[in-house]
Amino acid sequence: MKPIAIIVAGGSGTRMGSDTPKQFLEVAGAPLLVHSISAFVSALPEMEIVVVLPGAYLETGSDLVARYLPDQTIFFAEGGETRFHSVQRGLQLVREPSIVFVHDAVRCLVSPDLIRRCYRQAMDVGSAIPAVAVSDSIRKLHADGHVAVERTSLRAIQTPQTFQSAILLQAFRQSYDPTFTDEASVVERQGDKVDLIEGEVSNIKVTWPVDLVVAAELLKTRISEI
Repeated sequence: MKPIAIIVAGGSGTRMGSDTPKQFLEVAGAPLLVHSISAFVSALPEMEIVVVLPGAYLETGSDLVARYLPDQTIFFAEGGETRFHSVQRGLQLVREPSIVFVHDAVRCLVSPDLIRRCYRQAMDVGSAIPAVAVSDSIRKLHADGHVAVERTSLRAIQTPQTFQSAILLQAFRQSYDPTFTDEASVVERQGDKVDLIEGEVSNIKVTWPVDLVVAAELLKTRISEI
């Protein structure tokens, strides 16, 4: 089945302390969004890319692609009010049986290897949700204080969350619910099982200024090794 990546780039620069939405911040010679797109293009040459952006930034996204990836055809969709609605709009461009990746644009360190592993597992069993073990101690807050949580059974979930298109398209026909935190939660609400796959500790979501520093160093290392 054809691989299609829906790269969701709807974030702002609020927690980053920047006026520029974080997906457009530059590290290691290119914006975060461009690094993310490049990983998918490198993973599978036949990959189709759909970038979902706020309406006010569609032209900015198009200009970046023309500058950094002039030979790559990229499709754009305007984002919605929530991540759920943004993914819905990206899925409107999926018109044939496919393996669909939904990826956070600011996870710019995703590796082609993880993308290929997700593709193979989704082909075999229907889904692949990257997950890594939780290394920090975790405490759960309650009305009277907080309590330690046993962490060996916990996993931190990453993207690309990957599904056979028939599963994902059907799931996103549901009405929006604010308890939907990611694509896996939408699919589970439909009654389908989701399958985890080993993620990558380096596949961080760039959220805070320190994340930019880490991402820049890791990207520089990767580029020097090519």
